[in-house]
Amino acid sequence: MALVNTKKMFEMAYKNGYAVGAFNVNNMEITQGIIDAVAEEKAPLILQVSRGGRKYASLSYLRAIIDVVVEENPDIPVAINLDHGDNFETCKQFVDAGFTSVMIDASKQPFEENIKVTKQVVEYAHPRDVVVEAELGQLGGIEEDVVGVEDVSKHVADPNQVVEFVEKSGCDSLAVACGTSHGAYKFKSEPKLAFDVIQEIGDRLPGFPLVMHGSSSVLREFVDLINKYGGDMPNAMGVPEESVSKAAKLGICKVNIDTDLRLALTAKIRQVFAEIPGEFDPRKYLGPGREAIREMVRHKLHVVGCAGKAAECM
Repeated sequence: MALVNTKKMFEMAYKNGYAVGAFNVNNMEITQGIIDAVAEEKAPLILQVSRGGRKYASLSYLRAIIDVVVEENPDIPVAINLDHGDNFETCKQFVDAGFTSVMIDASKQPFEENIKVTKQVVEYAHPRDVVVEAELGQLGGIEEDVVGVEDVSKHVADPNQVVEFVEKSGCDSLAVACGTSHGAYKFKSEPKLAFDVIQEIGDRLPGFPLVMHGSSSVLREFVDLINKYGGDMPNAMGVPEESVSKAAKLGICKVNIDTDLRLALTAKIRQVFAEIPGEFDPRKYLGPGREAIREMVRHKLHVVGCAGKAAECM
């Protein structure tokens, strides 16, 4: 099957109370681990490229890897999304490169400017059958070049703004700040997501797909492995998986996962180097890293609820 945009995915996710996993890709092994899990679980898939990803591997390399994913998995609906595009020109570049979805993140701008920039992207993307994700409110933490606010509780999305924002901008989905945070050090104590905000926004925008960023759970098994084999990640904490599952039943149709991919890969590489100090063959440490990603993604597909849903999203 050719690349798809997220319209059908989100329609079915909203209707049936699950979310589609959106995973960031930076190299071949990460991408292979993701698609192997998705193919095994028969789930729809969103692959994302961030600013940091294209700095590392270049857009052309990452797009070529994704093309192989699509060609070799005709029974899996695959959408490809620009993650956190910071201006119109960046979004235009990815639309022109054949991406099926772009995210314009003008959330740091004043409300009216956010609408203006988002609308500009929408007017370019929609005639080319590309959907647009926007963001309202601000997340915390740090992920590559995306620096969030310090107190996420003070920057959640305002339900009073959502209808005006969606109607004036024309966006197709909306990332709503609800207390999540980027990175591996999301919180200093057990997080409390603003489910009341998600519920109210969903009530005001019935049927409209919402997105949750900063949703990695910072799985303890990988943090412990990293620390056991020479790492230094004290107090790393993410979003509880039960909170992610709950959000998926409240209109969150897309859940972004990046940090957990990095932790899985890093944990296994550290383990190999510690247990086999003389190992110098990249295949012997990237392979176990890829396998860790595969198993972690398989698990996440059940957390968000999209395992077994590929056929209905075609």
